[in-house]
Amino acid sequence: MSIGDIITPELRPLLWDAVLQTFQMVGVTLVIGGFLGLALGALLYATRPANLLANPVIYTVLNVLVNIVRPIPFIIFITAMAPATREVVGTRIGTQAAIFPMTVMALFVIGRVVEQNLVAVDPGVVEAARAMGAGRLRTLITVVIPEGLAPLILGYTFIFVAVVDMSAMAGYVGGGGLGDFAQQYGYQQFNWKLTVVVIAMLVVIVQVGQFIGNALARRTLRR
Repeated sequence: MSIGDIITPELRPLLWDAVLQTFQMVGVTLVIGGFLGLALGALLYATRPANLLANPVIYTVLNVLVNIVRPIPFIIFITAMAPATREVVGTRIGTQAAIFPMTVMALFVIGRVVEQNLVAVDPGVVEAARAMGAGRLRTLITVVIPEGLAPLILGYTFIFVAVVDMSAMAGYVGGGGLGDFAQQYGYQQFNWKLTVVVIAMLVVIVQVGQFIGNALARRTLRR
């Protein structure tokens, strides 16, 4: 049986819409969550005890908040966020509604990944920058983050895989995308072959993203 027999002409436009919805969810989440997560992670790093902007109160609050949100399974998190999603987006169903909890979850996960990668930066580099007269904030932005760029790229590659996974789970609450497509036309219709096709598409998306991320990290390390 060919792919054309599994994905009938009636399903093709629906599958294409699902692919676009998945890319929309993943793309928006990575851009917004990635930027805010970088800021959160940098703040966590900088406010650690004896660090550039050491502040035990801010660090403790942010650290506890990240530790609370990060371990929550996304399928539970997206359900718990439904009231807030409705207030912000205006609805609890659809692609836009799925993006909001995905972005919030990605923000906290990325924040921790960024912090862990920045902590691994050689303290001697930071001390050298400070000795040359660089301010604390300037050292953080122009020295610490660039020094941790390659590990950060690998960390964001890992997050990309996690966000694709979240986009698939968003289908269980009507978020659209390939997960929703597989559930409606594969699982609920007992069409396991269609489900396998969707899984294969998700695997390809993840592998392409992983390849690009690894290539960028290697190129950064060579500089």
